[in-house]
Amino acid sequence: MIIFLLNVLIAIPVFIIIHQNIIDPEWPFQIDRILLFIALIVVIQLILRALRTIIIVCIALYLIALIYGSTFGNYGFNAVFEDYRSMMYTMLDDPNPQDIILAKLLPFPNKSKILNAIDYSNPKVRNFALMATTKNFRNIKGYQQYRVTIQSFAVFKEIKDRWNYVNDPKGKEYIASASESIEHFSGDCDDHAILMAACVRAVGGTPRLIHTGGHIYPEMLIGSKKDLETINYLIKEVLFKQESKGKEIHYHIDERGQIWLNLDYTARYPGGPFMSEEILGALTLN
Repeated sequence: MIIFLLNVLIAIPVFIIIHQNIIDPEWPFQIDRILLFIALIVVIQLILRALRTIIIVCIALYLIALIYGSTFGNYGFNAVFEDYRSMMYTMLDDPNPQDIILAKLLPFPNKSKILNAIDYSNPKVRNFALMATTKNFRNIKGYQQYRVTIQSFAVFKEIKDRWNYVNDPKGKEYIASASESIEHFSGDCDDHAILMAACVRAVGGTPRLIHTGGHIYPEMLIGSKKDLETINYLIKEVLFKQESKGKEIHYHIDERGQIWLNLDYTARYPGGPFMSEEILGALTLN
């Protein structure tokens, strides 16, 4: 029974990977997929039975480690369950990536003015960001590793709920500082991007701004592909369940393989659809 349960846990993600990467012969009633899953179960079962003694010893040691972790540490049975569920959720709900080749991007317009406007150390900005993290998602438990990300999402939600789009004065490019935009939560896309970047930075996140020609929007660094599994699950099933229902997660992958999540004001949830696919420049706050 132990070997069979382990077989099922292995076979499901393996089946999903194979299923997504082979041509569908379009057999009636998905018979080809059923036969594929049965074949995987049989093959994995034979392999596991051949290594039964070694596997049972390893499982016993693993269970001891999990019991110890559940009792005295941070990584126990619940953490394993959450990791497996996050991995499965991401496999079944494939996000929508887009690569950015930073070396080919153009100089960022008004770079020095924008950097000065992102006044994340201003007390008004910091206090607003703290308020947002207290108001939103404060009671989410079990994701200590992603605390900064969750708090940044709290900032996103608070700004999204308040933001009022207002054009710049006619014939003039007006760049408002984050501390100025907090007064009325109004402005155009660059004002929103500046405010979002400042507040994300104020709670420990790493933001950047993307320039597309006629639009500027913020993104947030969430880490690697492994981190994306958990973040995707958090957005779709915990934090923005209604807003993201049936929707894709949109992000960019930079040259170092790091993943940046869309935080545009046009998106109802972190990772919402891009307003513009064209990428002309990127400005990162290290």
